[in-house]
Amino acid sequence: MKRQPPDRQAQAKRAALNALKRARRVAERAGVALSDWEGEFLGSVTERVASYGRAFADPEKGAPGSALSVRQGVKLKEIVAKAKGKPRTGLRRRRPLGKSADPD
Repeated sequence: MKRQPPDRQAQAKRAALNALKRARRVAERAGVALSDWEGEFLGSVTERVASYGRAFADPEKGAPGSALSVRQGVKLKEIVAKAKGKPRTGLRRRRPLGKSADPD
């Protein structure tokens, strides 16, 4: 009996839908009020993934086998972090190149 290879698109779709559900559930359990934009984002992305299997049309915006674009994944992580009460990271300042830590 031969096993069928896993359907990568279906796996990506299930993973994305579960991540979206988890983000909404974490926010509800923590009692964090999501902004109108964040709630609409979660709803619209869930609808697009459920109906089309992916939430973006331009193949340059994400990996071929993924259901969410890179930017959508970042926004999803930001929503989960907000729900968990973690501070927003934003841009960080880096040390200039060529400067060493020791002033010797």
